[in-house]
Amino acid sequence: MSLKPEKIPNIPEETKSIAKKSFPKGNIYMQMRDELGNLYEDTEFMSLFPSCGQPAYNPWRLALVCIMQYVSKLSDRQAAEAVRARIDWKYALSLELDDPGFDYSILSEFRSRLLAGGIEQHLLDAMLARFQELGLIKERGKQRTDSTHILSAVRIMSRMQSVGETLRSCLNVLAVSAPNWLSQVADSDWYDRYGKRIEEYHFPKEKSAREELVVTIVRDGLRLLSLFSTPFKILLKGPCL
Repeated sequence: MSLKPEKIPNIPEETKSIAKKSFPKGNIYMQMRDELGNLYEDTEFMSLFPSCGQPAYNPWRLALVCIMQYVSKLSDRQAAEAVRARIDWKYALSLELDDPGFDYSILSEFRSRLLAGGIEQHLLDAMLARFQELGLIKERGKQRTDSTHILSAVRIMSRMQSVGETLRSCLNVLAVSAPNWLSQVADSDWYDRYGKRIEEYHFPKEKSAREELVVTIVRDGLRLLSLFSTPFKILLKGPCL
């Protein structure tokens, strides 16, 4: 991936018109764009990309998406879907209404580049500087500007999604290969917890609730593994398949 810096475009007129009609009073993401302006520029991320190769997705947009993703507690897949589908996000990112967005895996790659390049702190430093310019933060005040917790929180959600989706996929395979056995051993709440893709969930905002969910998924996985005994292996060879 190579980076060819581009000037940040104005919000497309059609996007602006539809967004204003849909949100007459605006919302947090539209206000962020209107009041804070352009927080990041592509040139600020030049050190993270080689000089040749396939053009990378605009890092200034990815940086904003990371912040918006953290605020909304979204998984990578949900954040990428929001870029494709939400008018207010397209407004904040200066995108046309029909812009297809990007593959969700790009977010994880971008975060890795930030950490490897040691400039993850820049995400909040730039925001803090803008707040000071606008008089939103008083001088000599104490402000926490460590962006590591933002990237860490998003990574935790990504791991929760990966672990949960792995267990869900395993249950789906068993539902096809050994439906009778699974119906006998599955907990009743498994159907609610793993009935849909994990990335469609809105993960809890509270740390304790997220930790409780992780523990629950791990316990479910360990219980399922404990059931893979010799009788089950014999059962898989039987007519249930």
